[in-house]
Amino acid sequence: MHTKQVKFDELGLSPELLKAVVDMGFEEATPIQALAIRPMMEGKDVCGQAQTGTGKTAAFGIPILEKIDIKDKRPQAIILCPTRELAIQIAEEFKNLSKYKRGVCVLPVYGGQPIERQLYALARGVQVIIGTPGRVMDHMERRTLNLSSVKIVILDEADVMLDMGFVDDIEMILRGIPKERQTAFFSATMPSQFLELTKRYQKHPQVIKIAREELTVPTVEQAYFETTPSMKVELLSRLLDLYNPKLALVFCNTKKCVDELAGHLQTRGYPVEALHGDLRQASRDRVMAKFRNGQVSVLIATDVAARGIDVDDVEIVFNYDLPKDQEYYVHRIGRTARAGKSGRAFTFVVGREIYELKDIQRYAKIHIKRSNPPSASDVAEVRFNAMLERVRRVAKEGHLSKYTTLVEKILEEELTSLDVAAALFKIAVGDGDRPQGGDDGEFGDTGAREPGMVRFFINIGRVQGVQPKDFVRAIAETAGISSKAIGAIRICERFSFVEVAKENARQIMTAVKGIQIKGRPVNIEPANQNPH
Repeated sequence: MHTKQVKFDELGLSPELLKAVVDMGFEEATPIQALAIRPMMEGKDVCGQAQTGTGKTAAFGIPILEKIDIKDKRPQAIILCPTRELAIQIAEEFKNLSKYKRGVCVLPVYGGQPIERQLYALARGVQVIIGTPGRVMDHMERRTLNLSSVKIVILDEADVMLDMGFVDDIEMILRGIPKERQTAFFSATMPSQFLELTKRYQKHPQVIKIAREELTVPTVEQAYFETTPSMKVELLSRLLDLYNPKLALVFCNTKKCVDELAGHLQTRGYPVEALHGDLRQASRDRVMAKFRNGQVSVLIATDVAARGIDVDDVEIVFNYDLPKDQEYYVHRIGRTARAGKSGRAFTFVVGREIYELKDIQRYAKIHIKRSNPPSASDVAEVRFNAMLERVRRVAKEGHLSKYTTLVEKILEEELTSLDVAAALFKIAVGDGDRPQGGDDGEFGDTGAREPGMVRFFINIGRVQGVQPKDFVRAIAETAGISSKAIGAIRICERFSFVEVAKENARQIMTAVKGIQIKGRPVNIEPANQNPH
């Protein structure tokens, strides 16, 4: 089922790239990396079928960075991708990969960001452009982006770009790049339109297909929690207190994170052990034995280290870090709900990772529901009930005479027995505050023409020269949503109304607010019920 495991030091990487990969916590190449890096380093065209989140960025990023001539400040590689989110994500990964390769300049270009910032960066010299087709076309038309020195072209999530209607832009860009180049296309599916592109623009491409793994754990209750990096330890502690699992697995993406988290939890008094690739076999065996027999209830591990774990009674799997490879999500949560039992999988999501979580849901054909983090008082209530049970049990068992004497002493100090009992409970279970409000609420009736749609008011109109296609392109690129989710568009003199599918409404509103269309910052809000 798995491609042969390949370590990064077997791929012939330069010391600079290898050091960056180690820093990023990658222990071995994912299947797409193992199959794509070598042919790309050899200059071959590649046509890869792989889902988002299978480690594609490093699969093309490493060969690009190995081939960049840092003395040449002209664009040498261009990566086209469908959305602003993905462009930012790829740029961040390039930044991490090029950490020790000084003099590499990478620029994401996308709609909704003031173009002046991009013009300034382009004028200073950029070797790698990561852009959405619409904004790259804008630069080509303005003659602010010259692609005549480009040697490598990547189309990432090609099927999504075609679905968004970018085919003409893509072809125009490809025609503006010298024919003597290396071209790699990556796509989750291979529709006929995509195959046409590969025929026209690739030379004998090496075809790579990564078989997707189906998710077969319907008895796993899956939920995610939105949090911040600094709140993760507290959230994990509260969930461990709330559910009190006999055995729980916590996954981190790097060995460093595993060690740090194990330290934090041990300090807080939890029985935890760490498991990662640096441990010798004897240490691994010792840790696993303690986990199997319940001496340790929480095991913190990296994906690679967890491969050998086969324990039937894991009640909860925590994705402390969102996995970088979607298949790893499937592997991780498959560690619970073994042998016909049910289980839980909780995922922690920080900021823009919400988009990666949506990719995982699409990939695995599952729904992961959003949950509110438990408050301190939720935890206190659970502790209180557990404490109450213990009090009843201990009271029934008797042998309390020593303690009765102590309580009598306290009662002499003008305290009632109720005061004493309440104070002891407070000490034992802790005192939590009620959670803050945070109801997302519904948009209500916004006067949309069609059911299942939300109508938004946007503060630009005919005066700014805006056209329906400008809204479609801005929404598709910034929110990463197919144009199929966009309904009626009505452009008035100084404002416009755009209808979008209800399930995408919040995501669109968050993504579009504050971007620029026709050089003007956009304000977007739910429309009033009565359309003008």
